[in-house]
Amino acid sequence: MEKTIKKSSLTISENGLEKKVSSKRLEVLKTYKIYIGGQFPRTESGRYYIPTNVAGKKLANVCLSSRKDFRDAVLAARGAVSGWSGRAAFNRGQVLYRMAEMLEGRKAQFIDELIQQDAPRAKAEKEVNLAIDRLIYYAGWCDKFQQVFSSVNPVASSYFNFSVPEPTGVVAMIAPQGDSLLGLVSVIAPVIAGGNTCVLLASESKPLCAVTFAEVLNSSDLPAGVVNILTGKPGELVSWFVDHMDVNATIYCETNSEIKKMIRERSAMNLKRIFFYDKVNWYTQEGQSPYFIMDTQEIKTTWHPIENIAGAGGGY
Repeated sequence: MEKTIKKSSLTISENGLEKKVSSKRLEVLKTYKIYIGGQFPRTESGRYYIPTNVAGKKLANVCLSSRKDFRDAVLAARGAVSGWSGRAAFNRGQVLYRMAEMLEGRKAQFIDELIQQDAPRAKAEKEVNLAIDRLIYYAGWCDKFQQVFSSVNPVASSYFNFSVPEPTGVVAMIAPQGDSLLGLVSVIAPVIAGGNTCVLLASESKPLCAVTFAEVLNSSDLPAGVVNILTGKPGELVSWFVDHMDVNATIYCETNSEIKKMIRERSAMNLKRIFFYDKVNWYTQEGQSPYFIMDTQEIKTTWHPIENIAGAGGGY
């Protein structure tokens, strides 16, 4: 008589002990890379960290950027300055509008990431909508702020004298750390609307939308190097943001008094412009203004000689 052999539900694990197979699937966390020069490299240091939400859920593998990553980003930003600032202002507006279009098409993904990072659905939807509207707002200002803020100056001599705004160059920015998307968009948009390029350090605890926004930039006709986005620790990188001699201005959006003091002291050594946006509410009208564009503009005044007809004794 044949014996029926029943298949065991037990398996042998690596340590030789029998255990039941787990029915729970191991989730594969997405790796969020940094964005430098139009590419998505991993950090050169090979380091990463895993941010979590309030429930302790792991959100992603996020690059922990190094000093060399920042140096590479500044190099890419400097290389893009002449091409971007030399574009017609109307064309820069078209690119910002395209960014808004691409963000609109990926609203669901951004809302989902904001919810993962503890935002209620209603607040997440509001934040994404405001970010889209803010890009359109600055797209409209691209070819208008020069007219508003330039001037023809009266002088008592045979010259035309006029002042016009010009881009500062490369701007390094520490984004709002408690804000994943809107604060980041609100500091990037006026800087590039004015023809500057930038290197931005995203929120350490809420980095998901920043890297996804880099994917939007990459498909929005924005030239490589105009915007470069890093992830990591502000305390580790902020000193390099301020010390680098090829950075023309620094924007800091947090309230840490010790870091603000350090930024002031080190910026005085290399005559770097600094701006603190630590008291701005990005969810109100206060969060958008053409004056944010002017913060990273230089005013160039030109004297142009002309013939003084009256002084030459003109007559018939």
